[in-house]
Amino acid sequence: MAIAVAVPETVGVRRPSARDKALQETYARLGEALSPLARVEMRPCASGEQVTGERLVNDAALREWLVDVAGRRMRDAHGTDPRRDVAALEVLHQYAFFATVAMSGPWFLDRRVPRLAPGGIGYDESSATLTVDPSALTCLPGDRVAGAPGVRVAADEEELRAELRSAVAAHLGPVLEAFRPLLRRGPRAVWGLATDELAEGIWYLGRTLGQEGRAVRDADALLPGGTAPYVGAAGFRPCGEEESGLGTEATRTRVNCCLWYTVTPQKLCATCPRRTCG
Repeated sequence: MAIAVAVPETVGVRRPSARDKALQETYARLGEALSPLARVEMRPCASGEQVTGERLVNDAALREWLVDVAGRRMRDAHGTDPRRDVAALEVLHQYAFFATVAMSGPWFLDRRVPRLAPGGIGYDESSATLTVDPSALTCLPGDRVAGAPGVRVAADEEELRAELRSAVAAHLGPVLEAFRPLLRRGPRAVWGLATDELAEGIWYLGRTLGQEGRAVRDADALLPGGTAPYVGAAGFRPCGEEESGLGTEATRTRVNCCLWYTVTPQKLCATCPRRTCG
């Protein structure tokens, strides 16, 4: 299904600032890259209509309902009832992927890192719409928007990478904690999931844009290991002989298992930590 990109030319009733114009351009590019998955809109999130980080943290009933929906979908597709923690992990995986790529995508495309508050990312599955409402922006000195009001300038690439790690952790941390009781897992496991989603969102964009090599290098530099609270590293490697049919230049082993082997034990994910690679 073709999904168009919708980026409004104004923010509210005000004329867009230089920062907002730059972000609109970046999110338009991200929308094109994500078009098989979601339409991207830069505007305030609709209260009560979209799944936001704020709602996931504060609304236990919403979390339970989303897990019920995911469980039914998985049962209908595969003919088996998933464990409740597996369905909860699927819900968290979907939100975490879109939340991380909403910040890592601008960084990968234009070396711009937006800050997104708990209510600044909204996803509506029924319309496949990802809504973003950035509250701040950090860029490199050479960016044309550097020095504009509301824009912080990082000294270099490493400082910008640190800002991206910080922005993602600030947004995602409370969501991970809210889901831990449903997942029955500790902090290390949920931050392993955050590491995986951050690395694989960049990898997805690279493959979509025909820039997989750069995406792998960028993800490895962003997540080299030892960058708490993230657990582990991006850890990309060239595909081995047994992995040559994956259709990619590189692969990795996930830090955190997605548990889909409990639903389809006959078919492990290509990046599953349970898989023995040659």
